[in-house]
Amino acid sequence: MELPVFTATTFTSCGVFPLPGMFIDAPPENERLPLSAPAPYSLIRKRKYVNVTEPLKFTEKFKAIFDHALQLYKSMEASAILLLTEMPIDWLRLKKLTNEGANIIATSFNRDFLQGTEEAGLPSVFISTDEELPVYDILTQAILRAVADDLLMPGSRVVAVYSGFDPGHFDSVSLINLGEHLDRLSGRDLRQLETKVPLKTLKIVVDLAVEIGREGREGKSVGSLFVIGDTRKVLMQSKPAGFDPVRGYHRKERNLNDPRVREGIKEIAQLDGAFIIAPDGTCEAACRYLDTSTATITLSKGLGARHWAGAAVSRMTDALAIVVSQSSGTVRIFQNGEVILRIESRHRRPMVWREFDYDPPAPSAD
Repeated sequence: MELPVFTATTFTSCGVFPLPGMFIDAPPENERLPLSAPAPYSLIRKRKYVNVTEPLKFTEKFKAIFDHALQLYKSMEASAILLLTEMPIDWLRLKKLTNEGANIIATSFNRDFLQGTEEAGLPSVFISTDEELPVYDILTQAILRAVADDLLMPGSRVVAVYSGFDPGHFDSVSLINLGEHLDRLSGRDLRQLETKVPLKTLKIVVDLAVEIGREGREGKSVGSLFVIGDTRKVLMQSKPAGFDPVRGYHRKERNLNDPRVREGIKEIAQLDGAFIIAPDGTCEAACRYLDTSTATITLSKGLGARHWAGAAVSRMTDALAIVVSQSSGTVRIFQNGEVILRIESRHRRPMVWREFDYDPPAPSAD
């Protein structure tokens, strides 16, 4: 969904880089990405949504990039080529470049740029966002939407083509492998989740929970509980468990879209009680005791009170509960009283990405 769990390799005009995907599980030794590997500027910078009104020019450079994507699509037996565009495209002409009819999924944050896809017989994915996001976040949202719309199967392999450096030119290709966690969710499951909690908010909270489970705090393991959605009903079925550290702050000052707020939440995650998160990512309350009945809940042995509370509140309301296990760091997502997703945080090796380092070629002696 976030949540795709994927690894990827990116090919750009400046070289080959690993793509920092969300929730990267430690792959087999021969497939592991190097730690401290350079993250290209195209992936870490925030995309400014500047609409390029000039239509795509089918230059030799673009044809070379697209041909490379087609070769990768065939050789890796990928399910689709995901084309993230920031400019108008003649989709009929683009489709002719595939020759053997590769499965192309068009995606953009501007609906106008997707005009003509239906006539060309190409599926499309519209990304609705007003924020400036890193490219890999945009690709993540596009993949989630494609899976939710049954355009991609969980666990499939995708070749992404996009503008990594210049919004007016396609210059990057990534091979993305959706991982095991997404394998457990169908498009129907994702659509059901999205009707209750926006995928963007779910992604942020799960990301935060994984970090808490993996890192702990000051060398100590930390357990935590987040309840997302159906906020009014959840608040009615809970009560303060002690001092609420987020009370009195303006909504913008407790919204998880702000990295500083997420760091603050990590600092207080070791306190007892649940975090109540609104669909827009605002932390409505912290240190809440969930006063819900567990009579209809059945869980695996070894799960403690925090998991029972999360399961119960997800059964009694339309909220999702995300629980971080203090003993193992495992993150579990509960819906309707059942575990729908499990993420092993402690076994995930943290990655350190350094700034993109690129030295332009020296001018020729001529």
